[in-house]
Amino acid sequence: MKVTVVGAGAVGATCADNIARKELAQELVLLDIKEGLAEGKAQDMMQTAALLGFDTRITGSTNDYSKTAGSDVVVITSGLPRKPGMTREELIGTNAGIVKGVCENILKYSPDAIIIVISNPMDTMTYLALQSTGLPKNRIIGMGGTLDSSRFKYQLSQHLGCSPADLNALVVGGHGDTTMIPLIRFATWNSIPVTDYLTEEQQKQIVADTMVGGATLTKLIGTSAWYAPGAAGAALVESIVRDEKKLFTCCVSLEGEYGQSDICLGVPVVIGKNGWEKIVDFKLNDEEKELFNKSADAVRSMNDVLKTL
Repeated sequence: MKVTVVGAGAVGATCADNIARKELAQELVLLDIKEGLAEGKAQDMMQTAALLGFDTRITGSTNDYSKTAGSDVVVITSGLPRKPGMTREELIGTNAGIVKGVCENILKYSPDAIIIVISNPMDTMTYLALQSTGLPKNRIIGMGGTLDSSRFKYQLSQHLGCSPADLNALVVGGHGDTTMIPLIRFATWNSIPVTDYLTEEQQKQIVADTMVGGATLTKLIGTSAWYAPGAAGAALVESIVRDEKKLFTCCVSLEGEYGQSDICLGVPVVIGKNGWEKIVDFKLNDEEKELFNKSADAVRSMNDVLKTL
């Protein structure tokens, strides 16, 4: 099994580190356009192998895509990160060109790869990857909802005083501060609805804090977060390479599901060896459907910007 992570910045390096520690691949390639960055980080990670006990071979490459040849899974983290006060949408012009170029170069050497998109604005970059590559839809996966759902579980755990691992909770819709939809009605604590333990005010606070989770961290640390996004990317890689059939929220191509078409948006999907394998219908109520449709409208407006580039 071979995995490539494109972008050796904080998110990409963290994703690669998680992949190596879990030994999800025999070979892991880290690629970046900055001279020496990927090589240096790859070597640094390899020097932890004896200490952490993994055998994954990690190599770095400065823009030499031939070294990525034969990759089974490729994670794209390339692009500018957010700065304080910046929205994900403001990154579209620059990052669209980067993501399109990365996809073209990757497929020259790994035509059968499954692509995971982390670059922001993630929903639009996922749509761009699908449209520009012409790959089967199941092989293009946007990571955003996986991260947002993990942040949702964190917020719930803080209010409930429980382990996040005991929670099941999903965020659907767009990967944006105003477009994501934390489905608190479906959230459970070891099968018991969390709403049984939370006041209406607490529920509203948890939803609000989840939606601005990324912006909160950007304000605190001065740039986009990386530990959780990197771990979210690695979790998807793990479900693919180990064919775990786990249920994640991912940004995928919709063709009538959830009432939407010609768009990539976050919905619950089963992730296995073929990429995303099935969309799960959560039977949204009227209020949730309205929020989902508004989210789709906002993402579609961002997608329209691609036509002007």
